[in-house]
Amino acid sequence: MSVRLGIQIEPQFGFTYEDIRMIAQEAEAGGFHSLWCSDHFFLHDKSEEINCLECWTTLSALARDTKTLHLGPLVSCNSYRYPALLAKISSSIDHLSNGRLEFGIGAGWKEIEYDAYGIPFPSAGERVSRLDEAIHVVKAMWTEDKASYSGEYYQIKDAFCAPKPTQKPHPPVWVGGGKPRVMDIAARHADGMNFIPFPSPEQYKEKINELNAACQKHGRDPDSIKKSHFTQMFIGETEAQAEDLLKEIAELRGREVEELREALKVGFLGSPEQCLEQIKAYTDLGVSQFMLMFPYEKELESLKIVSKYIIPYLG
Repeated sequence: MSVRLGIQIEPQFGFTYEDIRMIAQEAEAGGFHSLWCSDHFFLHDKSEEINCLECWTTLSALARDTKTLHLGPLVSCNSYRYPALLAKISSSIDHLSNGRLEFGIGAGWKEIEYDAYGIPFPSAGERVSRLDEAIHVVKAMWTEDKASYSGEYYQIKDAFCAPKPTQKPHPPVWVGGGKPRVMDIAARHADGMNFIPFPSPEQYKEKINELNAACQKHGRDPDSIKKSHFTQMFIGETEAQAEDLLKEIAELRGREVEELREALKVGFLGSPEQCLEQIKAYTDLGVSQFMLMFPYEKELESLKIVSKYIIPYLG
């Protein structure tokens, strides 16, 4: 099984576009497969002066500033854009990138953003139902000359999406979530699944079992759905350097070192050798794609270590 590494960027942490461009180009040069952006509008209720570039706009710029790196949202919030428009946006980015789009989508959860932007925040059940319908709409727009769909929440009639995506039959669809109904949607629609939030290997195994059951219900081969894992990584060239990084980040965040270490029990922490062992716990479960989030402003130095000591040893 080929294992691919991606880097996760949280624009809400304060990145400028130049920051992200440099990280993307360094990741590309270092052998990373992909870069993923979260889809948020701001970090918290005191974010007046914290940059937060819009996800799809950022991916559009990266489509022209990179050559081989696959690009995607992890994950696009369905509620923030009407799905027919999202189909048009994503198809355009697949063209701008010459077929490098990875289409990640989820139901949405960050209520403070909905309230601030005047976006209705329905129940979790309705948000999941809307996600299901949205994927139908997007795929129809991508694949049909005149797309029509009539659902409870979304309707389109003879809608055009030209040009169609470069990738055929369409860009890979990654569904993000972990609840049973989301598993059911993934079993019917997804090319890849990202279990959120940060499952341990034991929890990940349980989620795979749930996804397998959903696939069996719909007559889908579970192996036809790629498995990914999004997690934090604190890495140093040696264990001592990783510990120094842990202490530095704990101080910057105003947290106790052991508190941060406890949080990283479901992340990757240590030397390259230690991180490879932690990665193996997930690849043994069938994970083929990792989205790694490094400490903010430590991305360049971290990905250089991964490029040198981790990527060459992955199958």
